[in-house]
Amino acid sequence: MKEEMTSADVAALVAELSSGELSLIDSKVGKIYQPLEDEIRFNLFVFGKGRVDFIIQAGKRAHLSQYASPSPKIAQSFPMLLRKHIMSSRIISIKQYDFDRIIEIGFVRGGVQTVLVAELFARGNIVLIDNERRIILPMNPATFKGRRVRSGEIYSYPEAQISPLEVNEEQMLAVFRSSDSDVVRTIATRFNLGGLLSEEVCSRAGIKKNLPVAEIGLEEISLLLRAMKETFSPLQTGKLDPCIIRKGDGDASQSIDVVPFELEVYRGITKERFPSFNKALDEYFGKREAASITKQVVAVKKEKTDLLERRLKQQEEAVEKYGKEAEKQTSIAETIYANYQAVEDVLKVLASARDKGYSWDQIRSILKAAKDSVPAAKSILSIDPATGTVMLDLVGMKTNIDVTKTVPQNAQVYYEKSKKLAKKQEGAVRSIEQTKLVMRKKEKPAARKGTVRIKKHWYDRFRWFMSSDGFLVIGGRDADTNEEIFVKYMEKRDLVLHTQTPGAPLTVIKTGGKDVPPQTLEEAARFVVSYSSVWKSGQFSADCYWVNPTQVSKTPESGEYVKKGSFIIRGERNYLRDVPVGVAVGIEFGEETRVIGGPLSAISARAKHILELVPGKFNQNDIAKKIYRKYVDTIGDASFVKQAASPDKIAMMLPPGESDLKV
Repeated sequence: MKEEMTSADVAALVAELSSGELSLIDSKVGKIYQPLEDEIRFNLFVFGKGRVDFIIQAGKRAHLSQYASPSPKIAQSFPMLLRKHIMSSRIISIKQYDFDRIIEIGFVRGGVQTVLVAELFARGNIVLIDNERRIILPMNPATFKGRRVRSGEIYSYPEAQISPLEVNEEQMLAVFRSSDSDVVRTIATRFNLGGLLSEEVCSRAGIKKNLPVAEIGLEEISLLLRAMKETFSPLQTGKLDPCIIRKGDGDASQSIDVVPFELEVYRGITKERFPSFNKALDEYFGKREAASITKQVVAVKKEKTDLLERRLKQQEEAVEKYGKEAEKQTSIAETIYANYQAVEDVLKVLASARDKGYSWDQIRSILKAAKDSVPAAKSILSIDPATGTVMLDLVGMKTNIDVTKTVPQNAQVYYEKSKKLAKKQEGAVRSIEQTKLVMRKKEKPAARKGTVRIKKHWYDRFRWFMSSDGFLVIGGRDADTNEEIFVKYMEKRDLVLHTQTPGAPLTVIKTGGKDVPPQTLEEAARFVVSYSSVWKSGQFSADCYWVNPTQVSKTPESGEYVKKGSFIIRGERNYLRDVPVGVAVGIEFGEETRVIGGPLSAISARAKHILELVPGKFNQNDIAKKIYRKYVDTIGDASFVKQAASPDKIAMMLPPGESDLKV
């Protein structure tokens, strides 16, 4: 089954979209969305036709689509940055680069030209470049051998291959003479055609595809050249015959390929023809992707339900286990008291023997010989010199007794164990109620109104958030709080983050001695970049780094001065490149009700009514009021919102500088 477009497919699509009835030239760019991790959807306005959706999936496909994926509720940073540069622009060109699986779409807005490069080959990308071919923004920053796809770099193409539309006999002969493979593999790799189209050329030339290139002469070269020109002539004449190749009959048939023109290798196989290649691509790729997304959504919902059910079962088993163990410990304590005199006699016998200087081995031998004559010796099952305990048989119950403690003290040890287990059982019971509450909410979401539960925390005066892995991350609000974090709250086991440029909060991940997962490190990086001068300047990404607290110092070199709130970093820094800005706010419910802010992934795990922000034009007070009004409209309880998320509380969670809500 075909998973991605070929170079011939790209050529046919570009021909349709650059001229004729399906042309997108002069269309206006509306909003841009990122429904999937590797997919971008453009909402375009085409004069005389209205709005259409144009899909680009990196490494796979591009076409107009009626099967567009739903827009995400919260827009990601990449499409928002694309909107900043090309929304409301006009498309002025659509080209294929050098018969490769690369499409270049030219835009113009206010006299400024930009180009979107869509790479449809494996590990492909979507890259916005300026008119000097400098990368403005890549979907996925990447580094390859001799090629860097990162902001600020000059965009360079992958190594070029020979175009089958322009190759001559001399070039083809040179290709085969430099190859040590067979015919079909040589054509596939050196002419950028892939396996199927290479087989098509061999079939039309009447040459066995696995024939070694050493057996290829001028006659075979001539046949292959003629077959290649014949195969791709529809692309040059514009006489396409788009169709989907189907395997099987009727409703049981399965789509296995989509092609822009007839292929000899599919002669005699069922075909479904379409008025345009774009329509065929959408029916083959778009419809299948839409069905796949539906299945994924259903599977995710089922997986979440199954996960909750498994969690509930484990919690119920834990309650039963803790209960049984607590009862056992209480029973042992009560048995010790019930056999008070017998236990005390054992302790006296052992204490007397130790006072006389006997070793544990000697005591063990004496007790063994005296079991019939000394009543206390009968109950002793074993002695452990390492721990100073003896195991007694108290009316059929095996009990460990510490010889250094009294009878009541030994009993108290077991009572304390029982209490700890009872607390664990109570915690498990509370967890069960929380799990059941989550399950009920999934079945029927409840309105979030009622009493606001507010707690005070030591970190409230700082910038802070809880990572999706449960780590507290704090950052300074100004020079004073930066100093306070450095002096009072930064521990050797923590991690410290800062941006490459000045103007960022001193940010600390409170590890508690645990290893920091990659997700938490990524969220902390977004946090330090977003609450820095990067946001104020209107940038959408920046570099940052993390170090150990021992590398952070207030002691300057001789002749230097460190101002308040600033620090010196010594030693190696661990860099995180091109970290995008991104702040979300939401209302957390549960043991306490409060507005929280920070990276989207962390806030999404803990809050409802989430709103995401980007650098914009509203100051903190104005955007805070705007968010507050949205919460009042959504929740419908102004009193509740004012207690939990007043404009002042919201403003405390916002980045410095001006912001706007993502649309």
